[in-house]
Amino acid sequence: MNNHNHNHNHNDTATHDHHVAVFRDKFWWTLVLAIPTLVYSTMIQEWLGFRAVVFTGSEYIPLIFGTAVFWYGGLVFIKGAISELRRRKPGMMTLISLAIVVAYGYSLATTFWLQGNEFFWELATLIVIMLLGHWLEMKSIAGARGALGELAKLLPDVAEFVNGQTVKVRELRVGDLILVRPGDKVPADGTVESGTSSVNESMITGESELIEKLPGSSVIAGSVNGVGSMQVRVASVGESTILAGIMRLVSEAESSKSSGQILADRAAYYLTIIAIVAGLGTFLGWLLAGASYNFALERMVTVLIIACPHALGLAIPLVTSISTTLGARNGILVKQRIALEQARNLDVVVFDKTGTLTEGRHGVTDIYPSDGYSLKEVVTLAAAVESDSEHAIGKAIRDEATKLMLPIVKGDDFKALTGTGAFANVDGKKTYVGGPQLLKELNISLSSAHQRLSDEAGEKGKTVVYVIVAEMVVGIICLADIIRPESKKAVNDLTKLGIKVAMLTGDSKNVAEYVASSLGIQDWFAEVLPGDKSKKVMELQGNWDKVAMVGDGINDAPALTQADIGIAVGAGTDVAIESAGIVLLKNSPLDIPRVINLSRATYRKMLENLVWATGYNIVAIPLAAGALASIGVILSPAIGAVLMSLSTIIVAINAQFLYRSQL
Repeated sequence: MNNHNHNHNHNDTATHDHHVAVFRDKFWWTLVLAIPTLVYSTMIQEWLGFRAVVFTGSEYIPLIFGTAVFWYGGLVFIKGAISELRRRKPGMMTLISLAIVVAYGYSLATTFWLQGNEFFWELATLIVIMLLGHWLEMKSIAGARGALGELAKLLPDVAEFVNGQTVKVRELRVGDLILVRPGDKVPADGTVESGTSSVNESMITGESELIEKLPGSSVIAGSVNGVGSMQVRVASVGESTILAGIMRLVSEAESSKSSGQILADRAAYYLTIIAIVAGLGTFLGWLLAGASYNFALERMVTVLIIACPHALGLAIPLVTSISTTLGARNGILVKQRIALEQARNLDVVVFDKTGTLTEGRHGVTDIYPSDGYSLKEVVTLAAAVESDSEHAIGKAIRDEATKLMLPIVKGDDFKALTGTGAFANVDGKKTYVGGPQLLKELNISLSSAHQRLSDEAGEKGKTVVYVIVAEMVVGIICLADIIRPESKKAVNDLTKLGIKVAMLTGDSKNVAEYVASSLGIQDWFAEVLPGDKSKKVMELQGNWDKVAMVGDGINDAPALTQADIGIAVGAGTDVAIESAGIVLLKNSPLDIPRVINLSRATYRKMLENLVWATGYNIVAIPLAAGALASIGVILSPAIGAVLMSLSTIIVAINAQFLYRSQL
């Protein structure tokens, strides 16, 4: 099933590129054919006051070249109209076809039977301009589709087995052992079996730093290997890789219709009906008013030309495709367009704490040395004991020593003391690192100052460990889940946008209160069981509030689905990503205000374009019908075509301004 989808998307893009080329070629060839049509038109010659070279049959040049333009350039619109009428959804193609068929039929009639000027030159300019508009539209949509193409380019074509044999990436199987040389792209998701290197994953995660890879580390398809060679055991291929998942999200977003698009389609439909009624009304009105058949027909053709809802057809798709691309450039993947559109109306953003507002890993927050010891000595001793420890606390202490640029001296006779801490001989002295339980076992009581510091840290939900040398506490180290440096700014930015911020966590009240007060969050819910997260979201929705849920874990999936908008964070789990309407590639909460800014900017552009595309017709259609004919103001069909194209170009340029939005 997936495979079929993947190919289908690929073919879609290919057909789309093919369409762009067709319209481009048709435009240039039609332009060439239109030139003699114009030069030999009697009306153009009268207006510009020149005479074209006359030879036998030269009077038939407009007919011959005009017919070529009609069949070569105009047929594509007629085919489009037939399929619109078959679906009973007359729209843009129906309008364009009506205008060119009427113009062609009228011109044939004036060449052979009727008195009056032929319309071939106007027919030719109309088709040329319509093809240009269509080509520009196709090109801009193809440009916005580039996001998918860019992602597809991330994968290499071939992979190399450890024995030197090369194989096409699509032929890789789970369990294969492949060699990734320096500078190569990783061909499939997998685990490093041997070798070390640093890998650039920015194209997938948005994180700019190189990520160190050791045996056991996982690597992502499409990331770029640095200077080391690695042997990688393939864990997932093809459709199940992270990259394929992202591509699926992008293509789902591109095929999901937005409410704005539905609005534009409806507007185009009504405009078609208005144009046909106005066209026929104009024709009959002028005939009844005693105008010549020729004049009445010319007015009708002008009305049909002016009313082509080209600008309308371009107004929304362009904005939505640009906003999807702009989002992707900023690490915001829009899975459901409707989610992005609703983001501008949010009242509350609920964050899951761990891994979203915090880094989901322990870090040292405070160090209190005892008298006679320095801060650096306490950390050096603790790191020496923990030098071989696998525990999260041991790792956090080693990270702190590295941050303070202290040497990590390895202690001797290391022992992990289950449930209490760790022991090692450092410089011949028995040294322990552990929590309150360790103090009990060693029968050590704390001084009143140490007791006070421990109690304060405990109230904030921090983990407290003691560094003990020769049965004496030489220092206290406090650790906590590290709050992301950007979380505070994200909360402030959301508050400035008029949005309430809430926090959910399964952690204790102490921990929740500490994080919430550090970030200035008023509403927080602690000790929430995974199954109850969606209930909390429902409670918040109870006041008619629009709620967004931001999470990264499997246990967040129900809440993400329950919320009006689910936003999954970066390296989150597949389940969280599947349940979300928007996926943030980076792990930064700062991207949430960006989503809201993108949503508001997109909506503004859609409105501007809809107002322009429809407003223009309100003025132009009566003019084309000849409303001001009594004072000598009459729009010719050619001027109508120019105006129509101008509105299309203005809408296209206005949409491009979205790229300048400050997210």
